[in-house]
Amino acid sequence: MVPDATPERLAELSRAGMRSYLRYWMESFRLPVWSEERIRNGVEVKGMHHIADALAAGKGVVIALPHLANWDLAGAWATTELKMPLTTVAERLKPETLFDRFVAYRESLGMEVLPHTGGTAFGTLARRLREGGLVCLVADRDLSASGVEVDFFGETARMPGGPALLAQHTGAALLPVTLRYDDSPVMRGQVHAPVAVPESGTRPQKTSVMTQALADVFAAGIAERPEDWHMLQRLWVADLEPRPARPSEPSSELSSEPEGERS
Repeated sequence: MVPDATPERLAELSRAGMRSYLRYWMESFRLPVWSEERIRNGVEVKGMHHIADALAAGKGVVIALPHLANWDLAGAWATTELKMPLTTVAERLKPETLFDRFVAYRESLGMEVLPHTGGTAFGTLARRLREGGLVCLVADRDLSASGVEVDFFGETARMPGGPALLAQHTGAALLPVTLRYDDSPVMRGQVHAPVAVPESGTRPQKTSVMTQALADVFAAGIAERPEDWHMLQRLWVADLEPRPARPSEPSSELSSEPEGERS
C-alpha cells in the first residue's frame, strides 16, 4: 500500500489508522440515536447514478465494499437516502447472544442481517435481488477456505466470490463502493461503475475476473487513504495458516466481515 514508507511514515500511518478505527466505533455506537437528518448530513456520496440506474432496471443491486471508514454508517445512509431496506451477511458469533446483539443493532438501522453459515444466505440474497432489492456485502476478506485468489497490492489474497456469483445468478448490477474519511465530520463515498459479467468463460472463470476487478477498485481506494482501511487480521495467503475447506457451507463465500472484532 505504501511500499516506500519510512519507519517514521509507518508510525504516523499506524497512529492515524487507530484514530480512524476509533472514529468508526464512536460513530457506530452513536448511530442508533442519530436522526435521519444527521445520518444524511454525515455522508456524501458520488456516483449515486449507478445505483439509481441499476434499481430502475429492476434487477437489484449488489454493493461490494472493503473495510474502509464506516460501512455501517454507509448502510444506514443508504437505507435512509433510498427509502428502502438492504440485506447483508454477518459472521455467526459465539456466544449466540453477542451475534443477536449485532443483528439487533443493524436491524435498528434498517438492515436485514443473514448469518453467513447454514447454507441459506445465498438463496435469500438471490431472492431479494430478483425482487429488485439492495444487497450490501463487505468483500475484501474471505472467511472460508474456498475464496477467489486475487492479486492485491502485488501479493495473492483471497476474497469472497459471492458478490460476483450473485450478479451472475440474478442479473443484478455489481457495484464496487469505496469510503474514506477526511478532516471534516462527513464521510465520503464513491460508487464506481458496474463490474460487468464477462461474455465468455466458465462460471469460475467469470467469478475470478469479476472478483479481481473488485480487488483492483478496492486497492485504488485503500491506496488513497490507507489509514482508513480497518483490516486488523491477516489477509494475504502467504500470512495465513492452512485450514480445511468447508464445502458444506456454500454461503461462507458471501461475506468477509469478522463481526467479533469489528462490529
